[in-house]
Amino acid sequence: MIFTSDNASGVPAPVLAALTRANEGFAPSYGADPLMDQVRAHIRALFEAPEAAVYLVATGTAANALALATHCPPWAAVYCTPIAHIEEDECGAPEFYTGGAKLVPIAGADGKMDPQALAARLETAAAVGVHNVQKGMVSLTNLTEAGTRYAPAEIAALSALARAHGLPVHLDGARFANALVAEGCTPAKMTWRAGVDVLSLGGTKNGLMGVEAVVIFDPAQAWEFELRRKRGGHLFSKHRYLSAQMAAWLEDDLWRDLARRANAAAERLEAGLATVPGTRLAHPRGGNMLFATLPRAAHARARAAGAQYYPWPPHQPDDGPEEEEIGVRLVASWCTQAEDVDRFITALRGEG
Repeated sequence: MIFTSDNASGVPAPVLAALTRANEGFAPSYGADPLMDQVRAHIRALFEAPEAAVYLVATGTAANALALATHCPPWAAVYCTPIAHIEEDECGAPEFYTGGAKLVPIAGADGKMDPQALAARLETAAAVGVHNVQKGMVSLTNLTEAGTRYAPAEIAALSALARAHGLPVHLDGARFANALVAEGCTPAKMTWRAGVDVLSLGGTKNGLMGVEAVVIFDPAQAWEFELRRKRGGHLFSKHRYLSAQMAAWLEDDLWRDLARRANAAAERLEAGLATVPGTRLAHPRGGNMLFATLPRAAHARARAAGAQYYPWPPHQPDDGPEEEEIGVRLVASWCTQAEDVDRFITALRGEG
């Protein structure tokens, strides 16, 4: 009953087998390996973007920070939501890698950026010229940090506002696969066709040992990204081990299959929570992540049964009077089992 994070999951067998195969013999370094050629071709085909530049890094923070730095100067603003990962969970890495670009939160419900709030901010930004932080770029997240998702039309509406002000758009896709399969659309429709310029395509939360792709739809930005990746210490010499993971993940649509499994487990979890008296969801479920309010008594029973998940917001005490409530975050992964979901719901209900 592990619902702490999809980061806590293991690695599927096809990825481990691919790493074993990649370990045989010798291979060119720094991304010149044949597997990287396969990855690049596969991602270009999936996204219907034959000119896209594709790069691999080991962490989502590196993917986001380098993508932002390549598209935003240090004297400009990155517009994001108040709970965006780049705002709350990357320890200033975006500011560091951009050389000082300012993150400017834009309000919105359920983790989504509100178009009217963005429009108002863009209309008033840099009103007195050189004295102000300039308009830089827009960064969206799908799935959002509230577990909701943007439909392509919502991304397109926000991208159109950005484009009207000459701004590029970044999509933090740490859980892109979960959003994609839930929405039932093509990768192109959720990215460049909706106005996205650069995507952080997350693999780690969806089964990989540790690799993320950065997909730059305008190849004119590619050389700068390569320089920034090297200068920032994120160009792997034994790159084939990154390539092998990503190649196996993409092969036979494994990446979407893993995301479907995680989403299905979360859907089962959502249905079970609806049967627990006094429980309610904080946001609509968009993929594999849920935020719920539980009665303290139910929370205590689940903890006693061994269930693991995070209180959310994190500053809440884990124990308290039974008559109170507690907010929690529950994340399903590709390897979450139906029986573990059912045991968790049974514990919450005080049955068995």
